[in-house]
Amino acid sequence: MRNPNLRHPGVYIPPPLIYAAFFLLSLFIQRIFPLNNKFLITPAAHILAWAFLAVSLLIAAIAIRKFAVTKNTLITVKAATSLQTSGIYSFTRNPMYLGLILLYISIAIFYGNWWTFFLLPLLIFVIQFYVIQKEEQYLRQAFGEPYDAYRKKVRRWI
Repeated sequence: MRNPNLRHPGVYIPPPLIYAAFFLLSLFIQRIFPLNNKFLITPAAHILAWAFLAVSLLIAAIAIRKFAVTKNTLITVKAATSLQTSGIYSFTRNPMYLGLILLYISIAIFYGNWWTFFLLPLLIFVIQFYVIQKEEQYLRQAFGEPYDAYRKKVRRWI
């Protein structure tokens, strides 16, 4: 049962913008401190990038469809209308953020930018502590025991 008194998780910067900001920062750093990208521009690397892209789009499409079917919101400053626990959400509690990480990695390979990879741990840290922790606290307060039971069964990432 959802607690209607809770307004939203309090994540005011849309997570896709955070990923984009880190990627743009990596491009800026590459211009200042260029790193050799010969490995990242090989045919094998591009095949890997296409694979990451395909998996990221598949994960995101399945997760977004689930939200659409349940008429839930993707906007982090709106209240959740339901708790997602089935389908892809039975494998990972954050499939959209996982999909965005895979997209980030694929674009890094396509652009041939090692700095994007070096910033990845910091990006995950920001997503983890600025976005996911706030969302988890909100979901715990909004949905109570059903969310706690779900959290115990399903890992945060994979």
